[in-house]
Amino acid sequence: MLSVALMFVLFSVLAFTIDTGYLSQSRAEVARCADSAALAGCWDVYRQLESDVDTNASDLQPGVVSSASQFASLNSVCEAGPTISANDIQFGYTDTLRGGSISNNSNLPFYAVRVRVNKTAEQNGQVPYFFGRIFGNNGRDMTTESTAVMARGISGFETPSGTDTLDILPFALDETTWENMLQISSGSYGAVDQYKVNPTTGAVTSGSDGILEVNLYPQGTGSPGNRGTVDIGGSNNSTNDIKRQILSGISASDLQALGKSLALDDTGKLQLNGDTGISAGVKDQLAQIVGEKRIIPVFRSVTGNGNNANYTIVKFVGVRVMNVNLTGSLNSKRLIVQPAAVIAKNGIRSNSTSSSDFVLSPVMLAE
Repeated sequence: MLSVALMFVLFSVLAFTIDTGYLSQSRAEVARCADSAALAGCWDVYRQLESDVDTNASDLQPGVVSSASQFASLNSVCEAGPTISANDIQFGYTDTLRGGSISNNSNLPFYAVRVRVNKTAEQNGQVPYFFGRIFGNNGRDMTTESTAVMARGISGFETPSGTDTLDILPFALDETTWENMLQISSGSYGAVDQYKVNPTTGAVTSGSDGILEVNLYPQGTGSPGNRGTVDIGGSNNSTNDIKRQILSGISASDLQALGKSLALDDTGKLQLNGDTGISAGVKDQLAQIVGEKRIIPVFRSVTGNGNNANYTIVKFVGVRVMNVNLTGSLNSKRLIVQPAAVIAKNGIRSNSTSSSDFVLSPVMLAE
């Protein structure tokens, strides 16, 4: 009898251990599934903005739900991909990297996608017990939520490590032209819609794509309307320095030479020295990046002339280079850009969405 009793105890302990281990594994699988779905949904926000920066927030929801649902189904939980419904997915905005509550307040600094994965009797089935059924326990409900966020406000950039660079062009656009281009119809403030990009090949051709463009080349003097080269590096940046920055980006040595942080201060401003023009000596390098995306600074005012120009930068914006012509008459010279969503490397997250337009952080899981 003692042997039978001991065997029963040992069997019970073994059954408990196996079921507990399976529950632990299943809990990790449910968490992984929720993380994957939330990340996929949030990255889909960027994918949609990348295709059309004018996409309304309400129009983003179907794509978010589709991507999150697809990735949830691809992650096996108890040997089957769970299904999630639209009610299990929240999309909106939040004010903290920790996720917090999600609202429809578009002034908040983070996009947020929260996904709930249910493994319950009502949805996807319970996590099953193997030996617990002997004692009348068929399984256990399990529910996990995960939130992925993407910063919408970038107030500056940290120094890249090693050979990494920042995808920033050292050319500034005045705030009035930028803001009016975002708000008005073609023809005003120099805004046009004459070029389009092939989303598959990246090739730029003539034609309309519904996104306005603006000429970054200086067309006048004074402020606003006077655009030019800014020194993101030493005050004596040469044409060769500008060429390198156009093709390869801003390096750690450039920021060291700048001698200060490439970021807006507590008042939302950054002072950069520069010139009032864009040299024709960099036309070949600019032509090489047509169709590519970059970040440019936007200035509110400029004082001084020539190499003594001082720009008051108030935000960073994402653009795509659409057309370049820096030869011929002044009226024919152009460096045409259009708004474009850009993922910022080494970006400094900001609680103010006014610090940048279309410049986003990589998607991350909320803390």
